[in-house]
Amino acid sequence: MHMPTITEPDIRQLDARAVRISVAIVSRVTADDLDRPTPCSAWNLAQLLAHMTVQHRGFAAASAGRGADLAAWRSEPVTGDPVPAYAEAAEGVIAAFARDGVLEQPFALPEISTAMTFPAARAIGFHFLDYVVHTWDLARSLGLPADLPADLVAAALPRAEAVPDGPARQATGAAFRPGLAVPDGADPLDRILLLLGRSPDWPGGKLCP
Repeated sequence: MHMPTITEPDIRQLDARAVRISVAIVSRVTADDLDRPTPCSAWNLAQLLAHMTVQHRGFAAASAGRGADLAAWRSEPVTGDPVPAYAEAAEGVIAAFARDGVLEQPFALPEISTAMTFPAARAIGFHFLDYVVHTWDLARSLGLPADLPADLVAAALPRAEAVPDGPARQATGAAFRPGLAVPDGADPLDRILLLLGRSPDWPGGKLCP
């Protein structure tokens, strides 16, 4: 009996869709919003946007073999209108990931490890998960719906489940806080948030870094 071939979605396409949803939300940000709190308790909205912008640039550099250069990961304060710089960085990383041969390029990601590089698909998967979650962060900070399609959430969930929990998540600069209890029947997006230390009902409950 002939079995149908199951084609896995291209992580680059998933990532590009998540990033462009974040761009649409950032397009709603004004200078007056920059002091808003976010689900990341250490960051206001300006600081979250600075992090998101430099992460696009750092991952784009990593895709070109320059990820070990710490200057690629150095963020700049966000002041005034944050939209143009964010949109430029977002389109830059999408274009970088779309280049021919990028999936054969090992990624140096010094914020995760300085002792090893990562296969491209895995590294882009890290970026994808980050931008699914940060899109929710942005939307919640602004009081907007995240509008994350179900297939993106479904693709992000196993990646969230694979993120190691434990004491390292309490370290300064950790990407995520310790996971929170996931109730039976939690929907996939809530499950992702809880696994990564976010409270779906923010501003109540525990927060991410």
